[in-house]
Amino acid sequence: MVPIVSNGYSIYFNQQGYSSLNTYLNENAFSKIFVIVDENSNEFCLPNLLPLIETESAIEIIELESGEENKTIETCVQVWNVLIELGADRKSLVINLGGGVITDLGGFIASTYKRGIPFINIPTTLLSMVDASVGGKNGVDLGGLKNQIGTITNPAMVIVDSNYIESLPQNQMRSGLAEMLKHGLIAKKSHWNKFKNWTEIDFADFDELIRESVEIKSDIVTQDPTENGIRKALNFGHTLGHAIETYFLENPNKTSLLHGEAIAVGMILESFISLEQKLISENEFNEIKSALNTIFDRINIEESEEELIMNLLIHDKKNEYGKVQFALLDGIGKIKINQTVENETIIQAFLNYKS
Repeated sequence: MVPIVSNGYSIYFNQQGYSSLNTYLNENAFSKIFVIVDENSNEFCLPNLLPLIETESAIEIIELESGEENKTIETCVQVWNVLIELGADRKSLVINLGGGVITDLGGFIASTYKRGIPFINIPTTLLSMVDASVGGKNGVDLGGLKNQIGTITNPAMVIVDSNYIESLPQNQMRSGLAEMLKHGLIAKKSHWNKFKNWTEIDFADFDELIRESVEIKSDIVTQDPTENGIRKALNFGHTLGHAIETYFLENPNKTSLLHGEAIAVGMILESFISLEQKLISENEFNEIKSALNTIFDRINIEESEEELIMNLLIHDKKNEYGKVQFALLDGIGKIKINQTVENETIIQAFLNYKS
């Protein structure tokens, strides 16, 4: 499968990735290699990776606890201290092997340690393959708020190996599917059409679907690496989706949502807002809502919780001059960024979601 070149680094697929990794290791003679994992990728993925690495450099494994609740600056401090204790220097390399929390967190740790050491992302979940590992965004949550602290620093390379998702639970697969659906909705209607009928997806061609989704994101990021313009399109579904994800994570009476589960709700809500702003037709909205409701379970959001969720919007990173900025659909396959929305319209979106 042909690699994707994105802002000075390459995204490789399956076995070709490991050949490129070993060439990179041979050319750079790293002092030490640190592989950051969580307990899941340590057990199920690391045994597959280590035999494929050809290097004389010492390899150290750093295991973190899984889960969004551990994506914090406190975790970073612990890892920075471990790196110091293990003698990591500026000629060291970090390999992030895991889902979105590991690639976000590991990228941030590497991009700030000694003012930055190189890192490689090897995503092991569908979500991290098509979203988190690509684009150079690294970061941590702060006080439960998503990705408030971070850097935009590109990895040395990304290796997308679909073998890692063969044993992935269905809810994790659906979580990644949310981002793939988003890519079609914002940039490529034909990509959306391949997914909207969930039961008709040909999983024999899934590698190609993953590559196409990665390519859509990479094309957008290449145009706008620092998110001053079109890269904001990738936030469709995330303005409300992140607020919902944060609320469910921080509320002890709620069961935490996977990222894609929250973003699926956000996409329905923001599609309704797009309808209300006369940017999409009623038929397009019904198509989107029906497809997402077929794939994802309905999330229970009480009327009393809507205002609490809306209060979290003020912390959204896209805000400018105190105003919440939305990326809204302009028909399926197109997007409008920097859209302001009245609170009443958001309340109507919640009502529609529950109808």
